[in-house]
Amino acid sequence: MPRFSVIVPAYKVQAYLSECLDSVLSQSYPDLELIVVDDRSPDACGAIIDEYAARDARVRPVRLPENKGLGGARNAGLEQAAGDYVVFVDGDDTLTPDALRAIADRIKETGEPDVLVYDYARTFWTGRAAGDKVSPQLTEQGPAPFCLEDRPGLLRVLMVAWNKAYRREFLAHHAFRFPPGYYEDTPWTYPVLMAAESIATLDRVCVHYRQRRQGGNILATTSRRHFDIFEQYDRVFAFVEERPELARWRPLLYRRMMDHFSTVFTKRDRLPRGTRAEFLRRARAHCRRYRAPGAPVPLRSRLRHTLVRLGLHRTYRALQLTASARLRTLRLAAGLARALRAGALQLHYRVQLRLPLRSDRAVFAAYWGRGHGCNPGALEVAFRTLAPQISTAWIARPEHRHTLPPGPRGIRPGTAAYWTALARSKYLVNNVNFDRRLRKRPGQVFVQTQHGTPLKHMGLDLQERPAVGGGMDFEELLRGVDKWDYVLSANRHTTLTWERVYPGRYTTLEYGYPRNDVFQRATSADVTRARESLGVPEGAVAILYAPTHRDYRRTQRPALDLERILRRLGPRFVVLARAHYWHGGPLGGGGRVIDVSAHPSVEQLCLASDVLVTDYSSIMFDYANLDRPIVVHTEDWQAYEAARGTYFDLRSCPPGAVARSEDELIDIFATGHWRGSRSAQLRSAFRERFCPYDDGRAAERVVRHVVLGETEQPLAITPLGERHPVPSAASALPESPVATVAQPSVPGPVTESH
Repeated sequence: MPRFSVIVPAYKVQAYLSECLDSVLSQSYPDLELIVVDDRSPDACGAIIDEYAARDARVRPVRLPENKGLGGARNAGLEQAAGDYVVFVDGDDTLTPDALRAIADRIKETGEPDVLVYDYARTFWTGRAAGDKVSPQLTEQGPAPFCLEDRPGLLRVLMVAWNKAYRREFLAHHAFRFPPGYYEDTPWTYPVLMAAESIATLDRVCVHYRQRRQGGNILATTSRRHFDIFEQYDRVFAFVEERPELARWRPLLYRRMMDHFSTVFTKRDRLPRGTRAEFLRRARAHCRRYRAPGAPVPLRSRLRHTLVRLGLHRTYRALQLTASARLRTLRLAAGLARALRAGALQLHYRVQLRLPLRSDRAVFAAYWGRGHGCNPGALEVAFRTLAPQISTAWIARPEHRHTLPPGPRGIRPGTAAYWTALARSKYLVNNVNFDRRLRKRPGQVFVQTQHGTPLKHMGLDLQERPAVGGGMDFEELLRGVDKWDYVLSANRHTTLTWERVYPGRYTTLEYGYPRNDVFQRATSADVTRARESLGVPEGAVAILYAPTHRDYRRTQRPALDLERILRRLGPRFVVLARAHYWHGGPLGGGGRVIDVSAHPSVEQLCLASDVLVTDYSSIMFDYANLDRPIVVHTEDWQAYEAARGTYFDLRSCPPGAVARSEDELIDIFATGHWRGSRSAQLRSAFRERFCPYDDGRAAERVVRHVVLGETEQPLAITPLGERHPVPSAASALPESPVATVAQPSVPGPVTESH
């Protein structure tokens, strides 16, 4: 008997069915049967199902003699199911990697609940992904399993069948089946959740819900079948009436019904012309029949509920038209106001450009208006320390103002103060470019700090990488380079790369990166404070996981299942998960995965950690200055190198152990290779090549050269052998903190690359 029966109904999804089936069959948890129901599809779905059944014995095709609709197809699959748990996946959707493993683990952790509810994300044809707004309801905090009364907010989660795993015996005991018609998930999901004696949640996206450009979702088509919604709610309330113990749910169900009716009514593309008044009359009758006051209704929904309950079709339509007209007027007014403001600001800027330059002013920024940090942050502190006569200002968006330390004046991008600072400050410091409209004046000094040692292709090299550089304006890039006076470099590789891909008349300062100064100056007390502030337990091994951005993917998804890794490694490990700033969301959170994506200082995260796990991020070059273990995960190296291009093969000269898969990564930690002698040798060679100048005085060298004019004899660089960065908290732990961890089954033991 398989653990999972995955049921996939197929009707007119020939373009997407293979991707759906592949997402199931490629799961890292293989104990499943895949029941694919051909709902008399007129396209090639049947042939595709046959091909998969011939290749994989886990595929069980089911053919219907006539089209039954989505509910009927699911019922046909349910009749054939033999697994402990049933999972539904629509034929144009996909399971995320390792979803079934995470579901299986959570089911085991929570004592085999009747229903497990998990998260999903909408994926659009443009490549954009959007999470569910009510996903906080899926938190794993608190007791589990539980019943619906303990967490009624689950009824606010999208009422669909495919975001849950169901214990098959539970479904059989209650004889649950899908009804015919549209909105068939409604009389399935509500009764299932109310009848379940044990429910658990999994706070993980397990399904990608495809949003097609046109068609696909039958609920988005114009049809009288949207009137099926009334019969579906009749079935929901009939289920409650047959079970007096469920009467307490009537008020909440009534509110959800009202919300649902008003949603269908207000969607322009659902009801045929001339049927809206009839729909509202039917809705009014249902409201009178099932009305059960008691559930609180948000203020913004009360008017809609009232209009539906009273059947005021023309009033509802008039209010809609009025609101639409008001919204259009507001948008036009806002656009005109923005244009006038932009013109006024540019006029202000031109006036400021005619005023004298202020030699005692310096303006700093990093990462397009993010917070105080990186190389500009370290330089701003050094300016105030070594050149106190200079007043500093920092450009940051409002949400990042809290990161500014006492000292620099905060400036909001796009304001009059912003343009004044750019026009009149002598010193301009950034790790990217300022606004392209910046007119660099004679006497202004632009220090381009950059933000890392380049592994991936940059600048003009992206002309040969259309997947990445296809939308770049390289002439504009070079106009920006022409404004630079100084460029910072941490090693000879970086110097040679910058001067080739950013050709210009600037001076390269091989002084090291100022942001890395803290690694040579921090103390054990600093490490302790950093760990305590992040909530790292005493005695734990803290893994900093910091992956880079994938240019070849429109949708950025985690490359590692951090929860699974921690389960394999045991309680001594925690993960500090740091998403790339272009990632758009956390890599995890809760339990022993601590989301630090929003933390203002990556340097503090490095100090708090004991080991770095990354892929192709430039953080490895900075972290190597701490002389702490580094593990690189290169599972998609070929795809990354093909899309972005790299300056050297990281696998041939890595800063530590190399993992080609998630299981190899687990093996590296379980066997202790992550901090073994071979890893130390690799790290030593890597540091010799990429960390020659980062001795803790980079910022001082820059300020003395650029501001104080001390250009003849820069401060001597401390050799690597004489540097003593602060040790990690785990350096005193026994050699193998995971000696009792079961080893993963991989083709062979991991070997560290030479």
